[in-house]
Amino acid sequence: QVQLVESGGGLVQAGVSLRLSCTASGLTFSAYAMGWFRQAPGKEREFVGVISGFGGNPLYTDSLKGRFTISRDNAKNTVYLQMNNLKPEDTAVYYCAASRHGLGSGQYDYWGQGTQVTVSS
Repeated sequence: QVQLVESGGGLVQAGVSLRLSCTASGLTFSAYAMGWFRQAPGKEREFVGVISGFGGNPLYTDSLKGRFTISRDNAKNTVYLQMNNLKPEDTAVYYCAASRHGLGSGQYDYWGQGTQVTVSS
């Protein structure tokens, strides 16, 4: 059974950094591109970024380039989302997802339950 478990969320003040983790089990981790998404209250889910199975070529939504960085450690079956200079508008539930369809496919096979990030001003 595949499981994706996010962690690292919380309540933080604007301007600080936070690193989210997503640990996978039940799949061949390096065979999957791993994406991060977020959903703010009352809004649709938003693509944050994605990283290929072997860690190269991360892609980001334009508005978050330079502040958010995705990395992965295949030995630990974990993907990370480093978020810097957080803003109140970054408040959302953050989800990781796994895709065997390739970096730019937009198709994801498995999703985590999400972790809440709340940024206060």
